Amino acid sequence: MTTDVTTATYLARSFDTPANPFTSDGALRAEEVAIVVVDGVITERVPVAQAASASGGAPVLDLRADDGILLPGMVDTHVHYPQVRAMGGLGMPLLDWLERCALPEEVRLADVDYARAVAEEFVSGLVQAGTTSALVFGSHYASAMDSLFTEADQVGLRITSGQVLSDRLLREELHTTPERALVEGRDLIERWHGKGRLRYAATPRFSLSCTDSMLEVCAELMGGPESEVMFTSHLNENRSEVEAVLGLFPDCTSYLQTYAKHGLIGPRSVLAHNVHATDDELAQMGAAGAIAAHCPTSNSALGSGLFPLRRHLDAGVRVAIGSDVGAGTGFSLLQEGLQAYFMQQLSHDGYPLTPAHLLYLVTAAGADALGLADQVGDLGVGKKFDAVLLRPDGRSTFGTALRHARDDADALAKAFVLGCPGDVVGVWVDGRPVMQAA
Repeated sequence: MTTDVTTATYLARSFDTPANPFTSDGALRAEEVAIVVVDGVITERVPVAQAASASGGAPVLDLRADDGILLPGMVDTHVHYPQVRAMGGLGMPLLDWLERCALPEEVRLADVDYARAVAEEFVSGLVQAGTTSALVFGSHYASAMDSLFTEADQVGLRITSGQVLSDRLLREELHTTPERALVEGRDLIERWHGKGRLRYAATPRFSLSCTDSMLEVCAELMGGPESEVMFTSHLNENRSEVEAVLGLFPDCTSYLQTYAKHGLIGPRSVLAHNVHATDDELAQMGAAGAIAAHCPTSNSALGSGLFPLRRHLDAGVRVAIGSDVGAGTGFSLLQEGLQAYFMQQLSHDGYPLTPAHLLYLVTAAGADALGLADQVGDLGVGKKFDAVLLRPDGRSTFGTALRHARDDADALAKAFVLGCPGDVVGVWVDGRPVMQAA
């Protein structure tokens, strides 16, 4: 495709999960179909033979060549913009990794030119991996947030992000005051929240680096129940982190309570990791409608532990996937889905994930977590055409395996096992290509 259009009919071998496979059977929808897109919205799904008549004269584009498969645009619910150049650090637990790898890099984003270059690399990394929507952990610097939002707006991705807030226990250059945080946060919301496909999220780094006064600022930035500003932070990632947080908040009996006592836990709250959650915390999250962002490769790389997926689901906690770049090992949510599968296989109480579960976790579950389920997450009629085309080289292991797949579920499994950003050849947001499909 070479024309920047939002109205076309796409012939595709498509895979999506319009129903939650954790609560329903047969949720995988896999079919060869003509998807009619008008002004960026899917208006019909018809048999391929009816494509010409359904197109209404708009272009008919065949995406099926060379075993191409079409998936919904993927949704990353936890990824760090300032850490794109910090990926690859191994052999350290969380707090050591932060001190040695992540925080020195984050300080560099005080330089506007440096931040602009990192923003370009970050947004490009998302696109190349087939990620069309993301909840992004931002920078400590308001100027660097402007760079991120500017780049995301120009490219056209759906990005929710916010300035990261801390006022203790980090490098001094990353600290701010509650007063300054409130002013800068309100200014960023005024400039960016609701512009194009951009939204804002109140983002304390974690309770370890935030006083009660700073967490209260986050509550002010979120606004009332009618506000669409989100909340995101870290929770129960590492045992040493949990112990340190509880020592700093003697009035709290759990890590979750440090946020909840300020009214920060609800259906607009996405908490990353939650590896070491207590039963009481899970019950509170489930009752409040909060979401856990599971970050499989990061949890493995930092040795944080095995994510208790079954316990989350049993407690009614919604779960989606995050790449957690830069502790995570890359932007690919296909890779994250595969690692999630591996970790559940290793857990004594693991959930037996199928290809449909993995696809749901990296698409529709993320859309639901970000409050976008009415717009994106699957390729159903009425949804925006956010999509990613995988087309493996016919000589590659992925291409060979895909041609010999036993059935649709097996073909999807091979995408998670063998697919990578190099196989992404087309990405659309609102029907507009942000990566051109040949």
